[in-house]
Amino acid sequence: MVVVIIAGIITLRWWINTEKGRLKWDAFKLKPPIFGALTHKAVLARFAYTLSSLLQSGVPVMEALDIVSSASGNQVMAEAVVDIKAAVREGRSFADPMKLHEIFTPLIVQMVEVGEQTGALDEMLQRSADFYMGEVNQTVDNLTSILEPLLVVTMGAVVGTIIVSLYLPMFDYIKLVH
Repeated sequence: MVVVIIAGIITLRWWINTEKGRLKWDAFKLKPPIFGALTHKAVLARFAYTLSSLLQSGVPVMEALDIVSSASGNQVMAEAVVDIKAAVREGRSFADPMKLHEIFTPLIVQMVEVGEQTGALDEMLQRSADFYMGEVNQTVDNLTSILEPLLVVTMGAVVGTIIVSLYLPMFDYIKLVH
């Protein structure tokens, strides 16, 4: 059983290190109900914050998109950024290719559209990053408040089990002596 588990873990890690496996794994991480939404918001915040910082620093858009693609930490986002770069290279707007990818929420697409129209793309991306980081922090706080009582109950059960397992043999021994 142990060998099968270890082989499964090694196989999974090998598969994740392949290009196709990494894409599927990163897409899977965005799907679960609670942690998927948290991961999705964190990826969007990282995208918006990194791109905003690069544009505010005066980095050319194409080079900034290359950097964001490699710094995204998620292969699904990296591929979406590559598509955005190709569209911008063709002269299309920044927001149009974003609409084609599920990873971008309507909010961030609208913020980018407004940023393009007003010439304040970096500021709109910064606002989006702040919003999503606030959402991530709120979700983490909520999860922490839910998990704290669960951990206390679990620790109580573990301590109770240990105490019972220590004293039960003593009670049996006392019965044998009398």
